[in-house]
Amino acid sequence: MTLLSLAIRFLVLLFVISEVVGAPQGKTPSAGQFIPLTRRNQPLRNVSDWAEYAKSLRDATIAKYSSRHVQKRGTGENLYADLSYSDFYGSLAVGTPPYSFDVLLDTGSSDMWIASSACQSMCAGTGNFDSTKSSTFKNLNKNFSVNYSKGYAAGTVGQDVVQMAGFKIPDQTFAVVTTTATNFLRNPVTGIFGLAWQSLAASGAMPFWQALARNGLWNEPLMAFQLTRFSNDSKAGDLEPGGSFTMGYVNESLYTGTIDYQDLPNGQASYWLQEITSMTVQGKPISLPSGSASYAAIDTGTTLVAGPAAGIAAIYAQIPGSQPGTGSWEGFYKYPCNTAVMVEISFGGPKWSVSPDDFVFSSTGPASNECYGAFYTITASGGTPSWIIGDTFLKNVYSVFRYNPPSVGFAALSEIALAMNGKAGGIPSATLGAISATSTLETSAAPTTRTSSAVVFVISAFFVTLVSFVEV
Repeated sequence: MTLLSLAIRFLVLLFVISEVVGAPQGKTPSAGQFIPLTRRNQPLRNVSDWAEYAKSLRDATIAKYSSRHVQKRGTGENLYADLSYSDFYGSLAVGTPPYSFDVLLDTGSSDMWIASSACQSMCAGTGNFDSTKSSTFKNLNKNFSVNYSKGYAAGTVGQDVVQMAGFKIPDQTFAVVTTTATNFLRNPVTGIFGLAWQSLAASGAMPFWQALARNGLWNEPLMAFQLTRFSNDSKAGDLEPGGSFTMGYVNESLYTGTIDYQDLPNGQASYWLQEITSMTVQGKPISLPSGSASYAAIDTGTTLVAGPAAGIAAIYAQIPGSQPGTGSWEGFYKYPCNTAVMVEISFGGPKWSVSPDDFVFSSTGPASNECYGAFYTITASGGTPSWIIGDTFLKNVYSVFRYNPPSVGFAALSEIALAMNGKAGGIPSATLGAISATSTLETSAAPTTRTSSAVVFVISAFFVTLVSFVEV
């Protein structure tokens, strides 16, 4: 092992310790907190499984952004896509006393939704919410229901204390689902935490993050994501450290250079919209329309990248040997696996690269040289964005979502952030995310705190690093 690689591993460990135990004053503001993310690894699949998975992802994205659900988009159209297939999630706590739940952090929707303990076998194994155990829960006597292309969810709307990353809203409105289609949820995720703007919320409620920012409870009016990559790691476990999510500040150790902010087009505070101003594939520019026809939703709750048929076709036209998929692969394109595809996207500032590792969605088998790309076709209508930019892109940048002025920022990942890709470590436990706060898990009578779980995470990271040194 080289001295440089040893130094990078040491810096990664220092980052974990500083984030969890507390960074020096000025680096992590008192009104800014971090929570670790967990990444759920994809299961092993055969050729037919991959085809069905691809179709499900495409159907789910269409359902999430379908014009048929414009008035209900934030309530759950995303759940079929996000809860079943998305990779990254964090934790929050609800009620008095507070109970912890794993939820997907979704910048593509605005409502909070968690499964109720009354959901019984359909939601089994997800640590569901029991409103009768919370002394502060209020039933708003408002029904909640949503249909999907392959499922449904229904329940009621209520209010309760919600805490995340050390911040608290005493009367947050959210949906408590009591029934879903069979096998609708995947353990351990219990629900979704919408991080888009209030205008998308079917409940009409102001999202948790927006209330914090509007009321000046953050040192800086922004939140940020760093996502890790395990898709090309054959040794990845079922659950792996997924990166971090910060509220109220940016972690300067995770990016390099400056953050390039681009305002939301025309101040449209709904989705986190950006206009794609240029795109190159294999170094060659592709033709894109200007204005709203190239608006893209920056969506942490979407796995891949979806776009209009003409734009997607133009991408694959630059890849020799590519062909459109058929059957379950409709909307996707296949291309030779030995081609390293490099895509660069600009939103009015620098060009941001998508790694060839992320451009590959799947291969059709070990004996084949046929891969399918992570960019696929959907049809936008009814004012929904033409492009959906998901984790395929976001794993390659440090992404920042700013309240005022409403904008999205990207920055290049630092060596410390890049060194986390494919590195095993302790899996973050469900906590409040505040050093001084205590969160009681439903499955245990013993309280857990961010400090105690953080120590486990640091010890695990140190053990992995130590083992690596010994192996060398």
